[in-house]
Amino acid sequence: MFIRALVAALLLTVAVTPLAADAREDAKKQVEFGIGVAQKNLWREAIFWWERAAKTDPTYAAAYNNLGIGYEHEGDLDKARAAYEKALELEPDNTYIKQNYELFKEINDRTSRQNQ
Repeated sequence: MFIRALVAALLLTVAVTPLAADAREDAKKQVEFGIGVAQKNLWREAIFWWERAAKTDPTYAAAYNNLGIGYEHEGDLDKARAAYEKALELEPDNTYIKQNYELFKEINDRTSRQNQ
């Protein structure tokens, strides 16, 4: 009985690992495609692909970082802040994400003060 449970657990582990790797690869492709359309100034389509990447692999910080950029570009600052914060939660030591978030906060804090 113990051996059956052990074998079943090992099979489950082996079966899940490739799926996680496949999800990350799919999410990377979606992020890259989103970057390509963003470079063509198609920001809503880019956001679509980055949202899809985040759903495909909810642990992929790059998807959330790019969503932050996209939402910020489109003026959806609440969603941008949430996306940057999620990216930092996933990769707190990622310098690129930290810089994007700090710049976002600096610009938006300055804008908020000017509007008051």
